[in-house]
Amino acid sequence: MAKRKVSIEDGRAALAAARAGERGRIVLATAVRYLLEELAERAPGNSVEVRVPPFGATQCVQGPRHTRGTPPNVIETDPETWIALATGELGWETALGEARVVASGSRADLHGLLPLA
Repeated sequence: MAKRKVSIEDGRAALAAARAGERGRIVLATAVRYLLEELAERAPGNSVEVRVPPFGATQCVQGPRHTRGTPPNVIETDPETWIALATGELGWETALGEARVVASGSRADLHGLLPLA
Protein backbone atom coordinates (compact mmCIF):
# COMPACT_ATOMS: atom_id res chain seq x y z
CA MET A 1 0.00 0.00 0.00
CA ALA A 2 1.34 3.42 -0.95
CA LYS A 3 1.98 6.03 1.69
CA ARG A 4 -0.70 8.69 1.86
CA LYS A 5 0.24 12.04 0.36
CA VAL A 6 -2.74 13.82 1.95
CA SER A 7 -2.98 13.49 5.71
CA ILE A 8 -6.27 12.17 7.02
CA GLU A 9 -6.80 15.38 8.99
CA ASP A 10 -6.19 17.64 5.98
CA GLY A 11 -8.30 15.40 3.77
CA ARG A 12 -11.25 15.36 6.14
CA ALA A 13 -11.05 19.13 6.61
CA ALA A 14 -11.00 19.74 2.85
CA LEU A 15 -13.84 17.28 2.34
CA ALA A 16 -15.95 19.02 4.97
CA ALA A 17 -15.26 22.38 3.33
CA ALA A 18 -16.10 21.04 -0.13
CA ARG A 19 -19.34 19.49 1.14
CA ALA A 20 -20.21 22.85 2.72
CA GLY A 21 -19.97 24.46 -0.71
CA GLU A 22 -16.42 25.76 -0.84
CA ARG A 23 -15.09 25.42 -4.40
CA GLY A 24 -11.55 26.75 -4.12
CA ARG A 25 -8.95 24.88 -6.15
CA ILE A 26 -6.89 23.82 -3.12
CA VAL A 27 -9.95 22.57 -1.24
CA LEU A 28 -11.24 20.57 -4.21
CA ALA A 29 -7.80 19.17 -5.04
CA THR A 30 -7.18 18.06 -1.46
CA ALA A 31 -10.64 16.52 -1.06
CA VAL A 32 -10.40 14.67 -4.39
CA ARG A 33 -6.91 13.32 -3.67
CA TYR A 34 -7.89 12.28 -0.16
CA LEU A 35 -10.89 10.34 -1.49
CA LEU A 36 -8.82 8.72 -4.25
CA GLU A 37 -6.28 7.59 -1.65
CA GLU A 38 -9.14 6.26 0.49
CA LEU A 39 -10.48 4.26 -2.46
CA ALA A 40 -7.04 2.80 -3.22
CA GLU A 41 -6.65 1.81 0.43
CA ARG A 42 -10.07 0.14 0.65
CA ALA A 43 -9.90 -1.55 -2.77
CA PRO A 44 -6.20 -2.20 -3.41
CA GLY A 45 -5.16 -3.40 -6.83
CA ASN A 46 -4.28 -2.25 -10.31
CA SER A 47 -7.07 -3.35 -12.61
CA VAL A 48 -9.15 -0.14 -12.65
CA GLU A 49 -7.92 3.42 -13.06
CA VAL A 50 -10.08 6.17 -11.58
CA ARG A 51 -9.36 9.62 -13.01
CA VAL A 52 -10.60 12.93 -11.63
CA PRO A 53 -8.99 15.59 -13.80
CA PRO A 54 -7.25 17.86 -13.18
CA PHE A 55 -6.55 16.73 -9.63
CA GLY A 56 -5.63 13.09 -9.61
CA ALA A 57 -5.95 9.47 -10.54
CA THR A 58 -5.47 6.15 -8.80
CA GLN A 59 -5.41 2.50 -9.62
CA CYS A 60 -7.52 0.18 -7.55
CA VAL A 61 -9.49 -3.10 -7.49
CA GLN A 62 -7.76 -6.46 -7.56
CA GLY A 63 -7.38 -8.15 -10.90
CA PRO A 64 -5.08 -8.10 -13.91
CA ARG A 65 -2.35 -5.51 -13.55
CA HIS A 66 -2.08 -2.84 -16.22
CA THR A 67 1.41 -1.59 -17.05
CA ARG A 68 1.51 0.08 -20.50
CA GLY A 69 -0.62 2.32 -22.67
CA THR A 70 -4.24 3.19 -21.99
CA PRO A 71 -5.68 1.06 -19.20
CA PRO A 72 -8.49 -1.30 -20.27
CA ASN A 73 -10.70 -0.30 -17.32
CA VAL A 74 -11.04 3.45 -16.80
CA ILE A 75 -13.48 5.54 -14.81
CA GLU A 76 -13.40 9.32 -15.27
CA THR A 77 -15.45 12.07 -13.71
CA ASP A 78 -15.24 15.69 -12.57
CA PRO A 79 -14.25 16.71 -9.02
CA GLU A 80 -17.77 17.60 -7.83
CA THR A 81 -19.23 14.32 -9.09
CA TRP A 82 -16.38 12.33 -7.51
CA ILE A 83 -16.96 13.96 -4.13
CA ALA A 84 -20.71 13.33 -4.41
CA LEU A 85 -20.13 9.67 -5.33
CA ALA A 86 -17.53 9.10 -2.62
CA THR A 87 -19.72 10.63 0.09
CA GLY A 88 -22.94 8.89 -0.94
CA GLU A 89 -24.69 12.06 -2.06
CA LEU A 90 -24.91 10.54 -5.55
CA GLY A 91 -25.40 6.90 -6.44
CA TRP A 92 -23.23 5.04 -8.94
CA GLU A 93 -26.13 4.04 -11.22
CA THR A 94 -27.54 7.58 -11.18
CA ALA A 95 -24.16 9.06 -12.10
CA LEU A 96 -23.82 6.61 -15.00
CA GLY A 97 -27.38 7.25 -16.15
CA GLU A 98 -26.87 11.03 -16.11
CA ALA A 99 -23.52 10.67 -17.94
CA ARG A 100 -21.66 12.28 -15.05
CA VAL A 101 -19.24 9.35 -15.10
CA VAL A 102 -17.53 7.75 -18.08
CA ALA A 103 -16.71 4.09 -17.42
CA SER A 104 -15.07 1.87 -19.99
CA GLY A 105 -13.98 -1.73 -19.61
CA SER A 106 -15.58 -4.80 -18.10
CA ARG A 107 -14.18 -4.10 -14.61
CA ALA A 108 -14.87 -0.33 -14.59
CA ASP A 109 -17.49 -0.42 -11.87
CA LEU A 110 -17.36 1.10 -8.38
CA HIS A 111 -20.80 -0.12 -7.32
CA GLY A 112 -20.38 -1.66 -3.90
CA LEU A 113 -17.15 0.24 -3.18
CA LEU A 114 -18.85 3.59 -2.67
CA PRO A 115 -19.54 5.58 -0.55
CA LEU A 116 -16.18 6.00 1.13
CA ALA A 117 -16.97 8.76 3.63
